[in-house]
Amino acid sequence: MAALVTGLIPILRTAADATTTYTGRSLWFGFLCIRVVILFLAEMPFHKMDSDFSCNGTGDSLCTKACFNRLFHKPMVSAWNFMFVLVILSVLVMELFTAHLRSRAEKRSCQAKADMELAGQGTEGAQVVSKDPTGKMVIDLNKDRGTVGFYLLSITLRMLIESWFIYVLLGWNLPALDNGPYNCITDICSQLRVCVVRAAPEKRMSIYALASISGMIVGCSVLFSIYAIVHYLCHF
Repeated sequence: MAALVTGLIPILRTAADATTTYTGRSLWFGFLCIRVVILFLAEMPFHKMDSDFSCNGTGDSLCTKACFNRLFHKPMVSAWNFMFVLVILSVLVMELFTAHLRSRAEKRSCQAKADMELAGQGTEGAQVVSKDPTGKMVIDLNKDRGTVGFYLLSITLRMLIESWFIYVLLGWNLPALDNGPYNCITDICSQLRVCVVRAAPEKRMSIYALASISGMIVGCSVLFSIYAIVHYLCHF
């Protein structure tokens, strides 16, 4: 629970305290919060993965470990955490670009106060950042195609990462947790051993949960991409 709270607080604080917003920003940070909760719950059945794996025989732990490494030779929990970091980076890309636009708007505002004539010539047509009634700066994607392109880039990165994550879950991790039992012969132990994984249904359910939320994010990203292209680029 401490790890869950530690992961949620920076995300929620960033989403709440930001002085600049854009279309869909709350949704992406909401997905990050959901992801960290699902990730925390999904990792619980894997905390004692080595003790949940057992093989028949004389109780030789060396042979059991060799069979475990043969069956689970592709990363699980470490890969999940790495993918989550990549998802955060995909959101951070747009956040850094937003900070750049805010800084540029603030410089333009200072220049306008210093010279009203230059402000009238240079800020009216190209100003991408405006303020809403609450005083928060809002990025207007209708005014600049480059900003829309960067927004689509961040969404595309998110879709690629989530699609890769689904492949890792369903292509790497799930096949290693089939119903079993598993026949194992290693170089260390030439004798055939039969091995099983305890609580395999719970572990498979964790993988399904992670794949489901990733599929939901991919679906929403596709819809947002279509909306951005049609509304901001095609102006329909």
